[in-house]
Amino acid sequence: MSHAIEIVDLVIERYGPPVYVRHEIVHNRHVVDALRARGARFVEDVAQVPPGGLLIFSAHGVAPAVREAARAGGLRVIDATCPLVTKVHLEALRYAREGFEILLIGHRGHVEVAGTLGHAPGQMHLIETVDDVARVVVRDPDRVAIVTQTTLSVDDTRDVVDAIRRRFPNVRAPSKDDICYATQNRQQAVKELARQSQCVLVIGSPTSSNANRLVEVARNAGAAAHLIEDAKQIEPSWLGGVEVVGLTAGASTPEPLVEEAIRCLRELGYEAIQDLAIAIEHVTFPLPRELRTDSALAG
Repeated sequence: MSHAIEIVDLVIERYGPPVYVRHEIVHNRHVVDALRARGARFVEDVAQVPPGGLLIFSAHGVAPAVREAARAGGLRVIDATCPLVTKVHLEALRYAREGFEILLIGHRGHVEVAGTLGHAPGQMHLIETVDDVARVVVRDPDRVAIVTQTTLSVDDTRDVVDAIRRRFPNVRAPSKDDICYATQNRQQAVKELARQSQCVLVIGSPTSSNANRLVEVARNAGAAAHLIEDAKQIEPSWLGGVEVVGLTAGASTPEPLVEEAIRCLRELGYEAIQDLAIAIEHVTFPLPRELRTDSALAG
């Protein structure tokens, strides 16, 4: 997610405002407000962008129909889709070409899910729960494949995948897990955080799928857990009798918000701070092709 934020920052710096972004670049109010102040204009429909305008596709990805609408509208486009989301799109296209019906594990209405569904209309079914697995109707039980929204809870996804495998023993699945490595690392860290603390605070937006999943993971691991957008939302009443507080953040949460929350917890008496390291991330993504070759944006 930080990759997409950096792209919007770079585009504004290089080309100047206004820069249009389809959907909020990430689900974080603080990030979106800061980019809006710099000249980003967030839209839900490409028709809201004036002809010749510069449009960025958000990290969540878009359906092919949205790309076509941008081309038809004469827009200059920079694609900030997360490469891990693009991987899911390519998997869906491959399965569709091979004649499979696709079960997309995800949350209805989430912008990433809407984009993925658009890659194989007529061949894809949205699965949210284990109960959905029992209800889904497919043409050929031996020609079924799975793809997954990248920001889900690993544990919840495992339950649904197990149910799919029981009903469709010959189901095809990607060779590598679709769930974002950063999402998985944070969820593993939160499990350990919940084991070591009585209360876990997750900094993130109420509209952020990965932040909400962190709250669920912490609660399922036995700790009280609360989602906060910033330190101002920390309720001292949550901490009554709590000796150890765990603090984590969603993938798109700016570091200053984490630092502010740490200062707040210090003022509430939690002076001993200890980092919990579960994994070290070395993954980097290249800039979009359009930013590597300015001529692609000319005209």
